[in-house]
Amino acid sequence: MAEVPERRENVTFLQIAPLTRSDVNAYKNLQDELASLTGRINGRFGNASWQPIRYTNESYPSPVLSGFYGSCEVCYITPLRDGMNLVCKEFVACQPESDPGVLVLSQFAGAAVELDTALIVNPYDTEEVSKALERALSMSLEERQDRWRAMMKVLRVNDVTAWFDGFVSALQTPPRKRHWYQRLKH
Repeated sequence: MAEVPERRENVTFLQIAPLTRSDVNAYKNLQDELASLTGRINGRFGNASWQPIRYTNESYPSPVLSGFYGSCEVCYITPLRDGMNLVCKEFVACQPESDPGVLVLSQFAGAAVELDTALIVNPYDTEEVSKALERALSMSLEERQDRWRAMMKVLRVNDVTAWFDGFVSALQTPPRKRHWYQRLKH
């Protein structure tokens, strides 16, 4: 936000990170580090009426999460390794066709193969991720709708039944020929 000052006080990041494996020290340390970092950022850039980051460890039921997803203008899914594949699909599915948000997705997420009309980024490249945020926030409605429609087409074809059939087929295929995710329909 420092490079685009007009975004200050107009963009808020919401990080929902429910506690998992709280008995594992590494997870507890990471949670503490994230809370501390969030506090420092909010203290430095926020004010009485606006905080740049809202960070919560609370778990929410599906209808509440769907509401969060549907109201977001941008969703960042940036795992450093394969993961977070359902969250990005849930975000896309919850978007209103009339005014959809933009998905920014790590190239390392398995879903990047399917949802290739998302803004695909290398999460290790902070400049690229920053530019993707600005692009997402300034993207035209027509482009957002086109991207959303393309992703929804993929989600409708590659539903849970298609996933199950592909998974079972992969189990029945010799290991050297197992690349069922590459055969998903676009």
